[in-house]
Amino acid sequence: MSSASQVLRLLDETLGLQGRAAQFDAQTPLLGALVELDSMAVVSLITALEEQLGITIGDDEIDGQTFSTVGALTRFVDAKLAA
Repeated sequence: MSSASQVLRLLDETLGLQGRAAQFDAQTPLLGALVELDSMAVVSLITALEEQLGITIGDDEIDGQTFSTVGALTRFVDAKLAA
């Protein structure tokens, strides 16, 4: 499964989007555009990414840009997986 597919799956599961994430592409805005992605959901999503993808995300690595779009989040995950 590609990292983009994994990100979409985790977005859908963590935010309770009921399959809506399947319609998302790399340009789909996240933070500020999805009501479901509030500060608590960001924490839940980070936890899900760490647990399910086996990555560690430091507090200093997170900013608004990371969650700006599906593509930005996928690139961040790709970089973490490559490290």
